Amino acid sequence: METQQCTIGVDVGGTNIRAARISSAGDIICKKIVAGSRDPRTALDLITSLIREMDGPEVTAIGIGVPGRVDATTYEVFSGGFLDLSGLDFKTVIERIFGKPLALANDCSMALTGEARVGAARGLGNVVMLTIGTGIGGAAMENGRIVNGKQSAGQLGHLSVNYAGRQCVCGQRGCVETESSGSALRRHLDEAGYALETRFEDILPLAQAGDERALGIMKSWAGPLRSAIGTLSATFDPAVLLLGGGMGQAALDALGFLPKAQGWYCTEVRAAALGDDAGVIGAGIAAHDLSLQTDGAASSKAKGKRVLMVNGIPASGKSRLSHAVSERTGLPILALDTVKNPFLEHLEGVDRLFNRTLGKASYQAIFSVIGDAPDGSAFIVDAWFGFQPLELLRDHIAAAGVTDVAEIWCHAPANVLAERYAARLDQRLPGHPGASYIPELVELAGRASPTRLGPVYDVDSTKPPADDAVAEWVKRTLLERAS
Repeated sequence: METQQCTIGVDVGGTNIRAARISSAGDIICKKIVAGSRDPRTALDLITSLIREMDGPEVTAIGIGVPGRVDATTYEVFSGGFLDLSGLDFKTVIERIFGKPLALANDCSMALTGEARVGAARGLGNVVMLTIGTGIGGAAMENGRIVNGKQSAGQLGHLSVNYAGRQCVCGQRGCVETESSGSALRRHLDEAGYALETRFEDILPLAQAGDERALGIMKSWAGPLRSAIGTLSATFDPAVLLLGGGMGQAALDALGFLPKAQGWYCTEVRAAALGDDAGVIGAGIAAHDLSLQTDGAASSKAKGKRVLMVNGIPASGKSRLSHAVSERTGLPILALDTVKNPFLEHLEGVDRLFNRTLGKASYQAIFSVIGDAPDGSAFIVDAWFGFQPLELLRDHIAAAGVTDVAEIWCHAPANVLAERYAARLDQRLPGHPGASYIPELVELAGRASPTRLGPVYDVDSTKPPADDAVAEWVKRTLLERAS
């Protein structure tokens, strides 16, 4: 029996270190948790021991999320907190020991990667996350990619919300970490006269019952966090802001005691979904991404082939955008309907089942065309890639010799998709689903998401077209990068 390829994800904390084998779909295959250490060398020994236990021939790459700032270019860890790993050359050490590529990033960036792929922000390209624990960490994602800035953007716990506030270890005063972290909550409890063993769970029901002392703590603790969320909303305009970490849900509950946010900056705030596994899953997913890039680099002597996947469910606007990008880049388009429609024109009695079978064959034919093309070729593939398993797509990409992939994710609200689909029914050939498909389309709109096999550009097709900007992104991300 063929063994499933996987990666190893490691989430490094001062209290615990987690390691897991992660499938290409982001599932945990097996996991182990050990007590951490504040001593950097001991922590490194624990990490290598866990990786060695998880390693095997089916492991293609390793991902590690660490506390502190990580240079996104050099992978140097140059600051830390409770566990200070600055100065340790993780990348060299791990790659030398295990002979496999290492993806290294801040632990919050890894957690956001996990939540964006398989968690509470699945399918969204523009997301901000705050992790609430002893301190406050954070990360931001734009068009499916972590925002790194010059070195290590995303230190969102150090947004100043009170210029006359407490001194922070970063050198500023009044950082949201000093005002709304777990440590800050402990200070509020102490100052209000609660016993040392009192926890958030103890005062939550009191606040819900109207107890003034408990309500005061909730508002004092959550108020600065609300201010930081407003700033992040104005800065990044994310589709959603996630609250994770050990006290993420508590922070969300505390925000509920404040008046509802109004004005321009009212981003939806949502609890993270993956809990303590977010970091280890995200690290494994980052390792999968790196493995794909490494595989592409290994065959880059022959240049390989490049594919821009314009992805979206029916009526999402992907075909219009495919043609707009083609006109601006010169890339040829391979579309499922272009392959299918000549057959539908000549065959009689085609039902939906046959149409779906024809779609599967067309899908395969597209990648066969790419496979027969000379190295260095680049294509736009216009399709709803979610109608087939992700593993099949990976197989097609590998068999066709594709080394670089980028994705444009087209979407719109379900009601808009339904209206568009209904308006075009008389233009569709027999065999395509009819009006009875619309409820299924509406349901699909709620769960569809991009493949994220490469960088993703998010397009809401209800907004005015930004075709020039999209085309420039394609040139910069896919064409120039691979040249």
